[in-house]
Amino acid sequence: MPEQPAPKGNGKLLIGIIAGIATGSLLGGLWPETGASLHFLGSLFVRFLMMLVMPLIVAAMVVGISRLGDIRRLGSLGGRTVGYYLGTTAISVLTGIALVLWIQPGRTGMEQSQESFSRPDAPYRIESGMVLLEGTRLPDLDPSAYSLRLNDRNISASVTKAERSAEGTILTVESWNRRDETVAAPRGNGLGISLLRRAEERFMQEERGAQDILREVVDGLVPSNIFRAMADNEILPVILFSLLLGAALSMSGEAGRAGIDFFISLNEAMMKIIHLAMYLAPVGIGALIAGRLGEAGGFAGFWPELRQLSSYAFTVILGLAVHSLLWLPLLLRIFGRTSPATFARNTLPALLTAFSTASSSATLPLTLECAEEKNGVSPKTAGFVLPLGATVNMDGTALYEAVAVIFIAQMNGIALGPAELGVIFLTATLAAIGAAGIPEAGLVTMVIVLKAVDLPVEGIALILSIDWFLDRCRTAVNVWGDSVGAKVVDAGTRG
Repeated sequence: MPEQPAPKGNGKLLIGIIAGIATGSLLGGLWPETGASLHFLGSLFVRFLMMLVMPLIVAAMVVGISRLGDIRRLGSLGGRTVGYYLGTTAISVLTGIALVLWIQPGRTGMEQSQESFSRPDAPYRIESGMVLLEGTRLPDLDPSAYSLRLNDRNISASVTKAERSAEGTILTVESWNRRDETVAAPRGNGLGISLLRRAEERFMQEERGAQDILREVVDGLVPSNIFRAMADNEILPVILFSLLLGAALSMSGEAGRAGIDFFISLNEAMMKIIHLAMYLAPVGIGALIAGRLGEAGGFAGFWPELRQLSSYAFTVILGLAVHSLLWLPLLLRIFGRTSPATFARNTLPALLTAFSTASSSATLPLTLECAEEKNGVSPKTAGFVLPLGATVNMDGTALYEAVAVIFIAQMNGIALGPAELGVIFLTATLAAIGAAGIPEAGLVTMVIVLKAVDLPVEGIALILSIDWFLDRCRTAVNVWGDSVGAKVVDAGTRG
């Protein structure tokens, strides 16, 4: 198939979006209050895009299924799609694990901050509900906001009081526990402690395992009310309903022709509305960036946090870069038979929108438009592969979770063997399926991976300060993986 040239309007749109990002960065970074006040414009833009998602999914999938002709072709299309998604997610997790073990950001990164205090070689002695840290002086911290972890015993307790003494620091503690189960107070001496800021309540209440996520995904496929599922932006049940509706209309012969024509017209109308949305993109995207930077305190507030976690952020971004600039283009060239540079240029509006909104679902209308109109992916393939990918294909999220979990272990001086790394690989791959295409959902599913290898959930607090930025990076990689998948699957379907 001949290469798809970039449409004439594509250059102006890209310039507008880049200008919006640059302007928003300057406003939010230099004048945080002004930037924060513009956030409502960005929220309006995101809500406008989300308004288009459900009717677009229904129309695109019904039209795509009806164009398959023989309904038995759906099995081949579905098999290729699921195989691609599982394969690329596994590659991304392996990439993340390899890099975090090589760079070891938890050992070279911050040992002391407002979020944590870690001393893997610090001796301690336990006496009558108190822990004496011999020769160790703590920074000025509010003890009530922290929990103490004894690294060598893999148990934690809540800190109620901290006092300095001639020998070091005395901590008064209560409620010893291991993996949320109460244990008897330990005695004697040991080596290695960590103080971790307690995680937010939304993380501490998370008790799901990988099997629970799979059960919830399957259970959520069949809603009691499809319109409620649409109102709640539950994409998977809408996809299943659209598949069944498209198949039923295709098998209805002449009687179903009027219904198919209606959805063809609806699909065309939705694409026209998306074109109109592109005129708003530079302003909406710029407002989102300005607002988020403003809420972070501008460059003055965000930069110190980024510097503290620079090794961790570098590892995550390097992993995302390797996956998106090496592995995915290689698949695109070999199996999609397409120039990665041309394909990326045509997909750039969707990628920049994904970075700005931090939402695969909100970006879906633009992802579909770029795939069909700029990269030549057939509507029947794009209408099936991309909505499904926005829900279950989270390459960037899976990589990030693997890196973050091992980083937390390194920060606490906890060695992970091959068995634990294998568990991280499996749970990160599966948990990413349950990470809905909404901002920062990966933080919640990360709890599953942490608990699978018995690591402290409180460790999430270490990375919260810069997660909003990394969330945008991994969302762009998620959307890039979906787009490449659509082209690869389409090329395989055409033969």
